[in-house]
Amino acid sequence: MTTSLSTIRKRKAPDDRDRLILALYAELKAERQTREALEAAIRNGSVSMEVLEAMAADPVPVVTDSDIASIEAFLADDENRTDA
Repeated sequence: MTTSLSTIRKRKAPDDRDRLILALYAELKAERQTREALEAAIRNGSVSMEVLEAMAADPVPVVTDSDIASIEAFLADDENRTDA
């Protein structure tokens, strides 16, 4: 089943799946914008080597263990609802 953003917008109240899709879309869009801004800053020499080293040495996980647990719980709950 494919859900498009236009379908979500037409509904009065988005369900849990719709909210998840929108949140993931927003996260992906923000990550792309961040990467583009960082690439531009590096090309223009606006980012020092120290900043780049600090970013590489202390990466922030994109998805944490608690995020995975929450998503798995959501999917299990959704599967139970569709089976009922």
